[in-house]
Amino acid sequence: MPNVPVFDASGEKISEMELSDAVFGIEPNVSAMHLCVVNFLANKRQGTQSTLTRSEVRGGGRKPWRQKGSGRARQGSIRAPQWRHGGVSHGPKPRSYSFSVNKKVKRLALKSALSSKVADGEITILDSLKLDAIKTKEVVKILNALDTGKKTLVVLPEKDDIVIKSARNIAGVKTTLVNTLNVYDILNCDTLLVLKDSVSGIEEVYA
Repeated sequence: MPNVPVFDASGEKISEMELSDAVFGIEPNVSAMHLCVVNFLANKRQGTQSTLTRSEVRGGGRKPWRQKGSGRARQGSIRAPQWRHGGVSHGPKPRSYSFSVNKKVKRLALKSALSSKVADGEITILDSLKLDAIKTKEVVKILNALDTGKKTLVVLPEKDDIVIKSARNIAGVKTTLVNTLNVYDILNCDTLLVLKDSVSGIEEVYA
């Protein structure tokens, strides 16, 4: 089982924590992680882009010139795709890009992402994070003490509006909950900052 140090808010190591092999110590499955990242990004797409076809462009009701005898190529409408200001052929229309991923694959991908962070030494366990008031400076001070990277994902065991509002203005810092953790956010961060209570929550759900 992997052992990782536990730090307090001042950046001092206070103990060590043993992580579950079933969640934090598996062989990462790259294919599952890739599929879940593609799924996450596809589900975020709005799919509202739209172009006008030749039947939707205004005008072009009359044949521009007679079929034969003019010496020019035959044309049926000035709103055909080959004309300037004409319709677009095979252009995008509003659609949904979302698709579903099997639950087992999602679980495997999440455990693979967590295990890869542990293997790369990019996970930091924080004993607790309690703030008396909304203070961005306090969160910055804690992150500097822990020497986190430019992109930090803070995993909270439960919703804490004071912490969330204190961290939301810091560039590169994102907060999430145990039950909303996703593969993309884990892989996209330089440091995964997990509260001690969040670790037990993750292991309880995914072990």
